[in-house]
Amino acid sequence: MAQLELAEEVAGPPPRLGRKRDHTRDAEILDATLEVLSENGYDAMTIDQVAARARAGKATVYRRWSSKAELVIDAVACMKKTRIDLDNLPDTGTLRGDLVAMIKPPTLQESERRMHIMAGIVSMLSKSPELAHAAQEAIVAPRRAATRVLIQRAIDRGEIPDTPHLDLISGVSSSIVANRVLLERAPVTREFLVSIIDGVLLPALGARAEA
Repeated sequence: MAQLELAEEVAGPPPRLGRKRDHTRDAEILDATLEVLSENGYDAMTIDQVAARARAGKATVYRRWSSKAELVIDAVACMKKTRIDLDNLPDTGTLRGDLVAMIKPPTLQESERRMHIMAGIVSMLSKSPELAHAAQEAIVAPRRAATRVLIQRAIDRGEIPDTPHLDLISGVSSSIVANRVLLERAPVTREFLVSIIDGVLLPALGARAEA
């Protein structure tokens, strides 16, 4: 008994638990991060700017994320939650009709926003494999996967011939859009996207564009 009491004295009282983290503001902070990132870019972005945009205290942000890099990685990764529903893609009966039906105003705005976010983090992609992976999964992969599904559907119904370059062709649109936003600094319009469909995708797949 005496040995037990001595052991308790040496060990001291149990440590007091710190304040529990509040995650209720996470979504607002992450969305604010994406907004600031798309406007200012990673290098110019600060935690102060994010906190002000989210109307949160800087301490609130730092309690959840210890660095700007961690915050940006989580914000970009969170974009996967709004990815395209591959089970509910347009089905108009033709590949061109399906591809054009994907170009809706909300989708168009979201695609351009994602490209601006990509522009904001491009300086960090080679330095952070984790951020590069998050960007690939959240920004590039969803649109490529949707295009792949639409092309495969057209192949299955005999509209276009099978192709060994399905994966390559599925990523063409995203690559052209990225070039336009990142390098040309030009807007992505409906007309521009339709021109990619008619001038690049359909000819590459052996399909005929509508007049």
